[in-house]
Amino acid sequence: MLFKLSIKNIKKSFKDYAIYFFTLILGVAIFYVFNALDSQTVMMNVTSSTRDIIELMTTILSAVSVFVAFILGFLIIYASRFLIKRRNKEFGIYLTLGMSKRKISMILFFETLFIGLISLTVGLGIGALLSQFMSILVANMFEANLTKFTFVFSTSACIKTIIYFGIMYLLVMIFNTINISRCKLIDLLHANKKSEKIKLKNPIVCTIVFIISSIVLGYAYYLVTGGVSDLKNFNEILKPILLGVISTFFIFWSLSGLIIKIITSMKKTYYKELNSFTVRQISSKINTTVFSMTVICLMLFVTICILSSALSIKNSMTSNLKTLAPIDIEFTKKFNLTEEYVNSHWNYNKNMIEDSKLPLRESISNFDFDLEKYFTDIVEFNTYTYGIKIEDTLGTYLEESKKKYPFLRYDMEERFIKLSDYNKVARLLGLKQLSLNNDEYILVSDYSGWVPIRNEGLKRNTPVVLENNKYYPKYHECQDGFIEISSNHVNMGLFVVPDDALNESHKSDGWLLANYKENTKEGKQKTEDIVRKLDGHSYAQLTSLEMTTKLLLYESSVGLGAMVTFIGLYLGIIFLISSAAILALKELSESTDNKERFKILRKIGADEKMIHKALFRQIAIFFMFPLLIAMIHSIFGIMFCNYILETFGNEKLLQSIIMTAFFLIVIYGGYFLITYFCSKNIIKEK
Repeated sequence: MLFKLSIKNIKKSFKDYAIYFFTLILGVAIFYVFNALDSQTVMMNVTSSTRDIIELMTTILSAVSVFVAFILGFLIIYASRFLIKRRNKEFGIYLTLGMSKRKISMILFFETLFIGLISLTVGLGIGALLSQFMSILVANMFEANLTKFTFVFSTSACIKTIIYFGIMYLLVMIFNTINISRCKLIDLLHANKKSEKIKLKNPIVCTIVFIISSIVLGYAYYLVTGGVSDLKNFNEILKPILLGVISTFFIFWSLSGLIIKIITSMKKTYYKELNSFTVRQISSKINTTVFSMTVICLMLFVTICILSSALSIKNSMTSNLKTLAPIDIEFTKKFNLTEEYVNSHWNYNKNMIEDSKLPLRESISNFDFDLEKYFTDIVEFNTYTYGIKIEDTLGTYLEESKKKYPFLRYDMEERFIKLSDYNKVARLLGLKQLSLNNDEYILVSDYSGWVPIRNEGLKRNTPVVLENNKYYPKYHECQDGFIEISSNHVNMGLFVVPDDALNESHKSDGWLLANYKENTKEGKQKTEDIVRKLDGHSYAQLTSLEMTTKLLLYESSVGLGAMVTFIGLYLGIIFLISSAAILALKELSESTDNKERFKILRKIGADEKMIHKALFRQIAIFFMFPLLIAMIHSIFGIMFCNYILETFGNEKLLQSIIMTAFFLIVIYGGYFLITYFCSKNIIKEK
């Protein structure tokens, strides 16, 4: 009997609560898709380094899945709470007819079991199909050939999904049993007639709380923007986060009472159409609304920041490569190493000290490698150090800079390069060539975080002293440029000086830049494979020689960009679905509870158009209110993320924000519309 009753209840509830089933199925599908990436990437024809990056990505995604499981578990339990509330009267009738609470718990047990089986089966089926498209997306990101493409079902991802969701459904069963055991018959029968008490009605108290909360929130905004330089460790970063969470709660808490009081005092607006009914509908659930609005707002805020930042990093890193790595290969080595330096960076090796006395070309020849055979456009040069530190080149701006940016390293040594050498590099890299008088220098930098600080030192006409000669800045601002190929802007400052200003005894690093002779993609890859084998040569442990290639940078950047993108998409979509689903389920539950109230509206003469308009406004307020606050939070959140991830660049930030807005419109807006139409179906007269 209990079994049949459970089946009947599922069939009866399926139409009204399709969103609940849809969210469970979607959660299962997404969980499977991101955990099946390791099976999908097996088909790809990629290099060994790219394969290593993909394996790292799948490992990180597996770890992220644990966190995602907690989020989905919270969502399922939260949804079950509303579903049980919706059925309070039904359970009350069961108790009145003599059914025990244990049997009601058994009904819920069977229902949860069937819902779990249905969502797992359908979700895994959809996930298996979506994972095939995901493999194409991964291949596109890594620019891999899917020559071995076949339909793959990941057994490991399937087992993991079943285990994680099985645990979630078990927790739901326990939660439901506890809830039923605490129920009282009188509360069950009259639950839909009870409104929550509005504890905060005094407009003066609301106003004071709102003003204080806004000030605290404004201070939190300041800490992550104007005062971001004062955030030196995790504990200090935690401070604005906690202030933001607490102030967000009290802003919703105060506004919920304040806005209702304001609207009720505006007689023309309050009594227009069904506005009074809508306001009372909102106020009847005010306490639950405050908490859920805060949670949803914060989840939306995290979603917007994660998606915008992740997509921005990916886009910026791939676009940076075109300008920051225009050549195929770069060799660098340290000159005149000391025993102390070698001990602090490598295991002590006498041969490494001896190698640091050799020219860079000679070190490369010790690898039995012929430069002229494989390379063209070879440019060699040195950079020099004189014990001059950054703090010595900022002049009178130093103290002000230390107060404003106390976390920066002002004790790093400055690097110098000869004008002729820099111009050789500039020709090769496609940069602007420079000219100098005998007593001038030019500071070259492309790291946006340091450029404003450097400019302040240049504006003060700060001289540098080399070999007892003073040199003054030709320009009072940094010139854009670099000598080191990279996927990011890393040049914090390089001083270009006249050739005769530098003494060879002060050379610190040797550089060699070149292109591959082979111009075709296959030819470049062949040369790349030969070059990478140098790391396995016996001489590699006896030298400080380092090698960077364009292809290696590209693979690393694309890999890291793809990793960040997938993690961002995974978390962002889960957070977005969770936020929208919580709101949707809450509104659908309340629409069911309020069927009688809408029926009364019809009896007193309200037509369907007015009723639907009132319903639309009610749902829109619940959906838009947390989104609006989350968007305001996100403005400052993205600014903070930009500051932290400044090295990666923000060239594509606007594009990332547009893509994030697209996800919000499709998923969040989609849930809003589905909620409205389902609610209309619930309250309509049969």
